[in-house]
Amino acid sequence: MVFVDRLEAGRQLGARLRHLRGEDVVVLGLPRGGVPVAAEVADALDAPLDVCLVRKLGVPFQPELAMGALGEDGVRVINDQVVQGARVTEGEIAQVEEREREVLERGGRRYRGARAPVAVEGRTVVVVDDGVATGSTARAACRIARARGAARIVLAVPVAPWDWTERLGGEADDLVCLDTPRDFFAVGQFYADFSEVDDEEVADCLRRTAGRSPGSGSGAGGQEEVEVVAGAVRLEGGLTVPESATGIVIFAHGSGSSRHSPRDRFVAEGLNRAGLGTLLFDLLTEEERDRAEVFETGLLAGRLTDATRWLRRQPAAEGLPIGYFGADGGAAAVLWAAAEPEARIAAVVSRGGRPDLAGPRLPAVTAPTLLVVGSADPGVRDLNRQAQAQLRSENRLAIVPGATHLFEEPGALEAVTDLARHWFTDHMAPAHV
Repeated sequence: MVFVDRLEAGRQLGARLRHLRGEDVVVLGLPRGGVPVAAEVADALDAPLDVCLVRKLGVPFQPELAMGALGEDGVRVINDQVVQGARVTEGEIAQVEEREREVLERGGRRYRGARAPVAVEGRTVVVVDDGVATGSTARAACRIARARGAARIVLAVPVAPWDWTERLGGEADDLVCLDTPRDFFAVGQFYADFSEVDDEEVADCLRRTAGRSPGSGSGAGGQEEVEVVAGAVRLEGGLTVPESATGIVIFAHGSGSSRHSPRDRFVAEGLNRAGLGTLLFDLLTEEERDRAEVFETGLLAGRLTDATRWLRRQPAAEGLPIGYFGADGGAAAVLWAAAEPEARIAAVVSRGGRPDLAGPRLPAVTAPTLLVVGSADPGVRDLNRQAQAQLRSENRLAIVPGATHLFEEPGALEAVTDLARHWFTDHMAPAHV
């Protein structure tokens, strides 16, 4: 994928992130090249824009190669692998740091003027750059946002190396990228116009969005924050029911995720546009969110069954058929729950999931079931084929060409959304209630 320029890249990235519109969001752009991209994202989300001041620490004899980064609030990141490989001494690092620290301090005054930084405490922060290479500056930016009290951090870039999630997965709560090519050498190779961004352009982007308040977006489909009662616990969620909805889909997320999963929210928004309601909720309480709990399929399925009973009692859901959408380990939970004798589930969709974890319950599923996997995820594809062989209900295995497990490839998540939308709208008729 080659972008015309940073503005086009920002518009495409903003479209990918539109599920965040209406949330309490702040967009932080990395000067200088990341700010025009971030400005387009901020426009798409109707969110305030600020800079996250970070300076790359370039190897002395090869300045374009980052050996680390400096950021506001004293944040310092060093890439030991690059430092050792380039044989950079501590003295040389100190010289580069001193020079870049001065530039960093001048930048704050030049870009913001007398304005204070936009407050991020308790908010969702979207950190945006024009691309990721070594990841040092992105890592520093995420740490700055975390230190300032961000409730959730989304690192979003147009392009990054194929293994960028391994490098940066621990720094942000969600990672969003439009293209992750294997032939990555530099960010600039993926832009037709990668001309240098000057300080005035950065300042202009900030002036243009000044005065915009967090959470000023109009939202998507009027999402209502709800507390889902599941047995003895209460679980936070978001319920969206469009006018004249034909059904409601309950989402069950995968391992280590939550109702804020950008992939689930992307699919949910597509279903909302098709006239389907959605319920995204946390299957686990904050105290329960550890790796041991995540894979207890029976626990998750029980929560899902309780959530379904709760939803059927809500006035907005009265008389509407209910479907399930499961991702990763959540796929087993939705099939397990759909196999309950009184489940009355109209349709099930699994994205990149592990339906095999539902084990002997699969033959008892009566709901029409769509299993969606990526062609570049052979292990999970085989497990889905084995699970499909045990299903007795109407079913289909759909393979998205070129997609890996997380469906991060360009167009992959859109394909999942289209498949899910068609499956649910075809099967969620009032007769299924």
